Amino acid sequence: MKKEYDVIIIGGGPAGLAAGIYTARDRFSTLIIERALIGGNITTTDDVENYPGFPEGITGFELTAKMHEQATKHGAETINANVNTVDVSGSKKIVHSSEGDFFARALVIASGTERVKLNVPGEKELTGRGVSYCATCDGPFFKNKTVAVVGGGNAALYEAIHLAKFAEKVYLIHRRDAYRATMAVVEKINANPKIEPVLNSVVTKISGESRVNNIEIKNVSDNSNSNLKIDGIFVAVGLSPNTEFVKGLVDMNRQGSIEVDERLETSVSGIFAAGDVRINSIRQVVTAAGDGAHAAFHIREYLES
Repeated sequence: MKKEYDVIIIGGGPAGLAAGIYTARDRFSTLIIERALIGGNITTTDDVENYPGFPEGITGFELTAKMHEQATKHGAETINANVNTVDVSGSKKIVHSSEGDFFARALVIASGTERVKLNVPGEKELTGRGVSYCATCDGPFFKNKTVAVVGGGNAALYEAIHLAKFAEKVYLIHRRDAYRATMAVVEKINANPKIEPVLNSVVTKISGESRVNNIEIKNVSDNSNSNLKIDGIFVAVGLSPNTEFVKGLVDMNRQGSIEVDERLETSVSGIFAAGDVRINSIRQVVTAAGDGAHAAFHIREYLES
């Protein structure tokens, strides 16, 4: 594999794949680096209902597989690797990865986000033994079991809906008195007899010897404590940008989201950010893809100037 490209894209989710489609079509040599599964977090969503052009919905895996096929068709290359750091030497951007060093004239950071942890006793010890961050991945293991989902946004509610296909009962725990998800999703929750809301509550401890069998929860309204006997817990309380590898290189806010201008260019000339990693992202598939196209358009201007 060659080591020098016109454009390197870090992240193979919708933003990165869309950027790759555009830069490859412009005949810029393009490398997409993805550390896990091509498609990113959306691959675990089994019904994307709001992406234009798919009135019956489509799975996240299918949608991003089509994007990847399209980027590859136009000449983009893809590798699986962990990006450790990024340096700049003159006009060249150097990506230090587990597969060696790669060099580019322009760089797109589209590395997405990862799930925020609860950071409660038992979570780390029981991860993979009843503690999960992906209902699509692990839901089938909980057929006819009792599980809990923690979170109040769209991601958490979709996790609960998916788990209800397998589990006998799903507790949906949220720290506030109402979910933050869109009303269409909340209505699905309310209509599902397998899902029981547990509002104004937080998980304080996860217990079990070889596997999860109990969680302790605290009601934030009256400070009362209680226990739920469960077989698994799925955490969906938020997302954190995957930007550690450019910390200190580009400007970002306290949460690690990258600051960009109207061109989606960062504080470093020739480095762009797209999708969930940038400030003010609304973290939707369609806007991530739009970001990728937007960044690619201005990359063409940058490379041809």
